[in-house]
Amino acid sequence: MRILITGKTGQVGYELERSLQGLGDVIALDRTQLDLSDSDNLRQTIRDIKPDLIVNPAAYTAVDRAESEPEIAMQINGIAPGIMAEEASRIGSAIIHYSTDYVFDGNNPQQYLEEDTPNPVNVYGRTKLAGEQAIQAAGAPYLILRTSWVYAMRGQNFLLTIKRLAKERDALRIIADQHGAPTWARTIADTTAHIVAKSFSRTGLLKQVEAWSNIYHLTAQGHTSWYGFANAILAQAALDKLPSLTAIPTSEYPTAAVRPLNSRLCCDKLIKQFCDLPDWSQALRLCMR
Repeated sequence: MRILITGKTGQVGYELERSLQGLGDVIALDRTQLDLSDSDNLRQTIRDIKPDLIVNPAAYTAVDRAESEPEIAMQINGIAPGIMAEEASRIGSAIIHYSTDYVFDGNNPQQYLEEDTPNPVNVYGRTKLAGEQAIQAAGAPYLILRTSWVYAMRGQNFLLTIKRLAKERDALRIIADQHGAPTWARTIADTTAHIVAKSFSRTGLLKQVEAWSNIYHLTAQGHTSWYGFANAILAQAALDKLPSLTAIPTSEYPTAAVRPLNSRLCCDKLIKQFCDLPDWSQALRLCMR
């Protein structure tokens, strides 16, 4: 089986290149090799490689900047995934794509189910929802995996920001009224590898993949606030001096893009179909080791 991974230098792409080794012939490309803003190049690259499976973690993830760059965000997050799925359908392959909790408005007091109606409140969420819809319309077997609050020991993310600020400042003000599940990029990659191993054979697609084509939520289990996440990071940061933390509401930290207050996703559907998922605090400890 030939597996094409996009965005190999990103948080999730970096982990996927390693987790998917042994499951097939892995071809991982970075942005210089596969620019999702270039539709013609994207189509040609897929036609040249002829993958059995496309795994697409690449995305425009600058949530606030997307408010002023909606066209490029839509090209990468909305249009490119649809092109990948169209090409997958044309050559008889499948696609695994990653989406986000930001397709929801955050007004639901409960965990969001896959069947809940999306209502994104920012450009990033709208473009990611467009990508979901384009994939579903293309006709290829697909899995759309929605995740949240992704972090790793590389790239730009909340974990690395808190570790950096903790060395620079004596006090930090952290939002405490947004709730979600911090999810380690390696959790996403390892879970994807388990799904691929269960769903595919080396000679091509298994029949049940088409039956499983659907949206699944994939986050660490449990939930916390950004304030709780920051506390957990500092508790394991092994710094000589820790800054004080003050919990603040979202209203005291204005940003260009509105964020949903509730980003909790119910993952029961994925757990029942594929595998268990770790608690967020467990995964954080492993990551920081």
